[in-house]
Amino acid sequence: MKLERSLSENSIDAYTGDVEKLATFAERELAGKSPLDLDLDHLRKFVYALAKLEISPFTQARIISGIKGFYRFLMYEDRIMEDPSQLLEAPKLGRKVPDTLSFIEIEKLLEAIKLGEPEGHRNRAMLEMLYSSGLRVSELVELKKSQIFTEIGFLKVVGKGNKERLVPIGKDALRYLKLYEEHVRVHQHPAKGHEEYVFLNRRGQKLTRVMIFLIIKKTAELAGIHKNISPHTFRHSFATHLIEGGADLRAVQEMLGHESITTTEIYTHLDRDYLRQTLTDFHPRK
Repeated sequence: MKLERSLSENSIDAYTGDVEKLATFAERELAGKSPLDLDLDHLRKFVYALAKLEISPFTQARIISGIKGFYRFLMYEDRIMEDPSQLLEAPKLGRKVPDTLSFIEIEKLLEAIKLGEPEGHRNRAMLEMLYSSGLRVSELVELKKSQIFTEIGFLKVVGKGNKERLVPIGKDALRYLKLYEEHVRVHQHPAKGHEEYVFLNRRGQKLTRVMIFLIIKKTAELAGIHKNISPHTFRHSFATHLIEGGADLRAVQEMLGHESITTTEIYTHLDRDYLRQTLTDFHPRK
């Protein structure tokens, strides 16, 4: 997964966890069998057990995808003669419309950050960048100084599969990034090996994904926003506001780093919902 597919550590951990779940199930429920000894009926029992645990269909589908990848690998390595997962079906999934913030909510959330506090400049710069450029949380925490081209207003982002893309960054994000660099970052003493990372914690180390989640949750509380917000909410809001403003779908796909345009098309569906709601709210014969 790492060498041939260039998957991130988070993806590798997820896929490994899927196989470990299967191995644990086989050990406890299938008389101590190994995953190498399982057939389709055994795998269906595993999927049924997942459903009984009330794991969401999306999570079930991801686990099944991981299991299928594992058995394809075993086939490729000649560890098994037949792939028992070939006819294993995942639950049917509807297309989930992502949660977003309105522009007013984005502004409320950003203004709730107090620049006078020790982490204020850093947090404002981070959230401005999430909304300005539609970054994934992993792309934000891994961002390095050499990836920022201030003079042309672009970031060089390393996304999934180590694929690079150029993403524009807004003027406000650049302004708060400069304030952070001049008032905070320049005075920090980075830990060894963390010198090039843009956003650091108090110990001079790059921030973790969990820390970004916690910062956003706390800021949302301060702003009085009660939606379930995560770093990905900023990415969804970035894409949605571009589509609502008339942006070209291909351009949004490029900025988000989506391999397939069908992934980006979810935002056109969301835009149609927005238009329908506008009709309902304002048309005299709604």
